[in-house]
Amino acid sequence: MGSIAVSHLAWRLPGGDELFRNVGFHVGNGERVALVGANGVGKTTLLRLMIGEATPSAGTVSIDGSLGVMHQLVGTADHAASTVRELLLSISPPRLRDAAGALSTAEQRLDGDPMAYAEAIGHWNDVGGYDAEVLWDECTTRAFGESFDDVADRPLGTLSGGQQKRLALEALLRSEFEVLVLDEPDNFLDVPAKRWLEQQLNETRKTVVFISHDRELLAATATKIVTIEASGSWTHGGSFATYADAKAHHDELRVHHRSLFDDEKKRLEDYVKLMRQRASISEAFAPKLKAAETKLRHFVEKNERPPEVARQKIDMRLRGARTGKRAVICESLEIDGLTDPFDLELWYGERVAVLGGNGVGKSHFLRLLASAGDGATNGADSHVAHSGVARLGAGVRPGLFHQTHEHPDWMGRELVDILHDQDVMLGPAMGMLRRYELQPCARQFFETLSGGQQAR
Repeated sequence: MGSIAVSHLAWRLPGGDELFRNVGFHVGNGERVALVGANGVGKTTLLRLMIGEATPSAGTVSIDGSLGVMHQLVGTADHAASTVRELLLSISPPRLRDAAGALSTAEQRLDGDPMAYAEAIGHWNDVGGYDAEVLWDECTTRAFGESFDDVADRPLGTLSGGQQKRLALEALLRSEFEVLVLDEPDNFLDVPAKRWLEQQLNETRKTVVFISHDRELLAATATKIVTIEASGSWTHGGSFATYADAKAHHDELRVHHRSLFDDEKKRLEDYVKLMRQRASISEAFAPKLKAAETKLRHFVEKNERPPEVARQKIDMRLRGARTGKRAVICESLEIDGLTDPFDLELWYGERVAVLGGNGVGKSHFLRLLASAGDGATNGADSHVAHSGVARLGAGVRPGLFHQTHEHPDWMGRELVDILHDQDVMLGPAMGMLRRYELQPCARQFFETLSGGQQAR
């Protein structure tokens, strides 16, 4: 059995500003509930409150059942992982993590205290460590076709983002956990893996709460949709296929209720104004003025004006200066250990999708092209081992968008300052941020943005 109850949850930013309030919903046993909402509204923060990584400003969270968690970027947060073994331990029950830590410490002190090592091995067996390793072997084999023994000490950085995500999902979906909380589980997965995830979510008997921006995944798996807004939350009890109509109806009701609020408030204000005029002529109206003012005050105190219906509008501009006709030239290019040699020629203005399974080298290929500017005859990125030629056409300046938004040089810096480094003055910079609905974040540090806001 597994369930989650969230009641009147609120969160304030370190500076005191309110991110969201009055969030409440219930997840019943075996339900698959999706959390949706605009970038930056606080969906990931809400998950952190639910799993106990942060303390809410108000409200409560109650979870019935053992809890398994997958963060948006696997292997991060409290149990940072650098190897495959550490990743699998980071999403395991606490008893396994504690036993593994004790075993590692005993191994380091083996020469001085062999009895402690023997006890640590026994404890690892008692808590189910060897059973877990059997499960992990199944997971690594399913995720990328290799045994756990072969990959246990492999650095996570040698796996693609999709391979890391698939491995974590394999382990969690086959775990003993009764409740799973998944932050964007579909990120980085290739198309076959996304179909696999849909099937696994539909077949699992676990209770699942997840965040996703993938409409296909939402439509195929969610049994209930919870929308998070700054002023609270509302629940659509059906699938995502009917969510658009439900949201339109919800927005219409909110506009209607706001109109009723405004009309009643204006009526009471007009009545106070009338009594004030009459009281200025005759003291006999003073009690009626006081009663009218009290009624207005009580109305404002007891009723909250429904918020405006925000319409998100992102005005993307992807454009560059005119270059030569040929933009990308590859000749007998082979990414070591990943691809066979291939030739490629791309022309200015084309929109080209690079497809392939997780771990076949798509990101390596893009990183290689991004390093091949200034007419170089070979890619200059020493981290991408390759042979053959990869070069850009005359006058082509590459820009690389990282799937994990990795920009160490932007940490601790405000958005306007980051744009200023690109020779963008304050006025134009604010215009750029406004197009992507980031103007309110102009003075925020890059790392404080949500994943979606960082991507913009």
